[in-house]
Amino acid sequence: MTEFVFAPPAPNGVPVRGSSAQFPVRRVYCVGRNYAAHAREMGSDPDREPPFFFCKPADAVSYVADGTEGAFPYPQGTSNCHYEVELVVAIGKGGKDIAEADAASHVFGYALGLDMTRRDLQNESKKTGRPWETGKAFDKSAPIGPIVPVSAIGHPEKGAVTLSVNGVEKQRGDLSDLIWSVPEMVGAHCPAAEGPALRVHAGASVARRRPAAAAGLPGAEPRCPGADAAG
Repeated sequence: MTEFVFAPPAPNGVPVRGSSAQFPVRRVYCVGRNYAAHAREMGSDPDREPPFFFCKPADAVSYVADGTEGAFPYPQGTSNCHYEVELVVAIGKGGKDIAEADAASHVFGYALGLDMTRRDLQNESKKTGRPWETGKAFDKSAPIGPIVPVSAIGHPEKGAVTLSVNGVEKQRGDLSDLIWSVPEMVGAHCPAAEGPALRVHAGASVARRRPAAAAGLPGAEPRCPGADAAG
């Protein structure tokens, strides 16, 4: 048995709807500016430039059960914390050089989540060309509802994704508005083309980027047909 200098933390897991099992979270990959309207809002060209990724650690994930209200402590060091609703793709089978046509077979299920951002810190990082971790990868920065397995929901390609704050709708988009589809994003992350490619592991999740009009703080209620979760 390996001896550690102190006890390592327990793996972070997300419950699977309709099951007693939990999905073990290895890493969270987030896809930048994948909704055209949000890309314009953030000052970018929404044309199909290659997708880019940033990461959140597994312990940033904070589970919010169906029908409950999650607690989000306001993070230190910021005066401008934003919420953004996401459709989360849970990767259940690892691989490398994954062809787009095979990408769906690597998906275990889907969930709704929030990408919480210390926007002022992220903007400072952008100005200096530095990584975004201080703005994106803080504790509890990735609230998530239960994972709905593919066996129950299939692979949704259209449907409204909304977020309301205190009963007032703040975000609305449709999965069909995405610039890059799930198979395209998995293929982009693990390209079949020659050259170096990243390996995606089981337990990874990919947060497909959000509808427009991200701002403020949550009393948030995200919604998506088949994967509803109240936060």
